[in-house]
Amino acid sequence: MNGSLYLMIAREAILSTFQHTEFDVERLKKNYPELTRSGATFVTLTENNRLRGCIGSLVAHRSLIDDLISNARYAAFRDPRFKPLAPEEIDQIRVEVSLLTPPQKVEYTSIDELRTLIRPQVDGVILRLGNHQATFLPQVWEDLDDFDEFFAHLGHKAGLGSDPLSYEPEIYTYQVEKFKEA
Repeated sequence: MNGSLYLMIAREAILSTFQHTEFDVERLKKNYPELTRSGATFVTLTENNRLRGCIGSLVAHRSLIDDLISNARYAAFRDPRFKPLAPEEIDQIRVEVSLLTPPQKVEYTSIDELRTLIRPQVDGVILRLGNHQATFLPQVWEDLDDFDEFFAHLGHKAGLGSDPLSYEPEIYTYQVEKFKEA
């Protein structure tokens, strides 16, 4: 599948929101039937190489095109960490789309064993304990390439502090195929 199509759909979802129009989703589904299959995506927006929004689905629960459109709009307008995107920002925004594989539970008995099972730069990680959950896409390893630092930040994101592995949380991994605007 051509990644430029995913990027076009995500960008068009944002643009159509500004313009109060809808683009022809049915035509896209007819021309690209693979968009109708179930899929989990993340849409990441950056401005000057800084995060500007990132929303996604960890598990496929709707068609790929519907997931892309929804996540693009949420990343642009409803990511609680950022103010909604303004029309004058659209030309500075770069879109990245990640297609996720289904998460796989990692069975581990110690932190040392977990270190051998997690593949930096390859695995996205979901940390889950009770009502606390957070994920980092594999791309986060680019900025947090140390295992301990990666999990400390993930623990903070989940609301578990900087030593989340001491609670023996459930860990899941997934991989992504990513596409990024130049």
